[in-house]
Amino acid sequence: MSLCKRKTSFLILFLTGFFSLFSQEVLKSFQENYYEFLILDGLSSRNYITYRSLSNAIYETEESSEELVWNKENLSGLYKMDFNFSKSNWFLNGINQNLLVKIHGPDWYNSYNSKAPFGQNDGALWQGRGYNSSFSTGATIKAFGLEITVKPQMNYSQNLDFDIMELELSKTTGYSEYSHWYLSADSVQRYGDSAFSQFDFGDTDIRYNFYNFTIGFGTQAVWIGPAILNPMLLSNNAASFPKLDIGLNRTRLYIPFTNIYAGDIEFHTFTGQLQESDYYDSDSSNDLRQFTLFSLSYAPSFMEGFSLGITKTCMNYWGDSKWIYYLNPFYSDNTLKTSTSSDVQGEDQKVSFTFDWIFEKVGLETYAELAIDDFLPGGFSFYEYARYPFHTMAYTVGLRKSFNFKKYPKVKGLLEFEWNSSEGSRDYYNWPAAYNFGTHYQVKQGHTNKGQWLGSGLGYGGNSQYLSYTLYSPHGYDKFFIGRNNPDNGYVNYQILWGTSSTDRAKRWFTAYKANFYTGVETLWFLPSNLTVKGAFVYNLIINPLYNPGLSSNGAYREYTYWHNFHINLELNYRL
Repeated sequence: MSLCKRKTSFLILFLTGFFSLFSQEVLKSFQENYYEFLILDGLSSRNYITYRSLSNAIYETEESSEELVWNKENLSGLYKMDFNFSKSNWFLNGINQNLLVKIHGPDWYNSYNSKAPFGQNDGALWQGRGYNSSFSTGATIKAFGLEITVKPQMNYSQNLDFDIMELELSKTTGYSEYSHWYLSADSVQRYGDSAFSQFDFGDTDIRYNFYNFTIGFGTQAVWIGPAILNPMLLSNNAASFPKLDIGLNRTRLYIPFTNIYAGDIEFHTFTGQLQESDYYDSDSSNDLRQFTLFSLSYAPSFMEGFSLGITKTCMNYWGDSKWIYYLNPFYSDNTLKTSTSSDVQGEDQKVSFTFDWIFEKVGLETYAELAIDDFLPGGFSFYEYARYPFHTMAYTVGLRKSFNFKKYPKVKGLLEFEWNSSEGSRDYYNWPAAYNFGTHYQVKQGHTNKGQWLGSGLGYGGNSQYLSYTLYSPHGYDKFFIGRNNPDNGYVNYQILWGTSSTDRAKRWFTAYKANFYTGVETLWFLPSNLTVKGAFVYNLIINPLYNPGLSSNGAYREYTYWHNFHINLELNYRL
């Protein structure tokens, strides 16, 4: 063996000889879901409170615990090389003095939808009708405080034809026929009329960490809050977007001049650039938007397992001369839109409050996210919120419960339930606009990036209920799930009050609400040679897909339209 080959082999053995107890995982990957499950029984801990991305989604696990279902060979590892310094000082203590290498994937996802689009929380991938595919791989390298992640995503969508809603006739000039049917958001119904491929930078990022301080630039997806399916503000549902972020990762807080531990805090802020899709309007001057976020969280020491956070976002058009105002987290006035200056176009602010409480003794987690879009008509005042606090309010609530089996210690169960609602508040029913939480008249593309919703993958203006049960075992897991949703009831409510003046308006629209019912199974298996196979089969019943039931013989519009959509997916993951 040559000297070069001997050195290379030694380096590989040296790197793989150290498996870190800290694991850094991709959002919503099966590895991250497993660590989140272990948290319920106190077998793992989070390096975050509310703000989660690939760079800080780090979990610490007791590797030797006999209660773990999977061993370290089932999970991709974080490998390290130690550097020994003869001297230690304040600066060196603030950075990781190891070379850390984390391999992500490769991961190859494939799906097929028989009748209509189905799928969410999948990054830039558009899971339209027909065959869809996504491939992603990459690595994270850390050394002396510098962290570099390269993890792009390559997608393909067959994008077969299916019936879509017609646009409002009064607004069709200059808009794509594939845009949102009442044009209040850049939520694409279909991405053109042919198959397409796309490249996305995914979780690519470069950053510097010093103690718990972090600053970075890249396109990593950010997930806000404890929701498992439909967070209100941010998720990995849409394409990535470039952002500059700065923050303080989870940090222990002590009362000044004492040694009393008060809990953990976390703060993150970023400014990024959102982009319009090719299927909204023909006005190139409004294609880019500025998106600013502030997130502060606290986990008190005197309430074990409890945490709460507040996150505020502000969206405005790129190039607005007042952009500096939106970098102030306490800025609350949207009257700049009244300026006669053509470069002042207004903004859209949203805020959410998150609550999470984990009871390790019984393996239970309860959580909630309460969100508000802008302020009440009279502004930010006690009297307005006392009068009607539900104005523009949306929420997600849920719970997770683990189950142990005495006869089968290596088999564990997980029950998950989530309820989401983002319908327009009652005081908006008499407003002549089809309002929902994800839309705003000052920034007409809505809470989207490149045609997909930034937060809730379902969208806004409706409600959803989801229930699943998962059995974890040494082979992987098996999951059964069932759910239903109304994607946008606001559209129908608007038509009832402000649509056609026909005398049968109420009869036509009263039963026109669109609904999705779905149920399915999902399974994951660990195969030899570090290969993981995950597959799912879903039946999706779509009721009134075009919001217009047929006319029945008794004069009421109650002959519903049904689409039977079948979704299958297969995902291959190789673990180093």
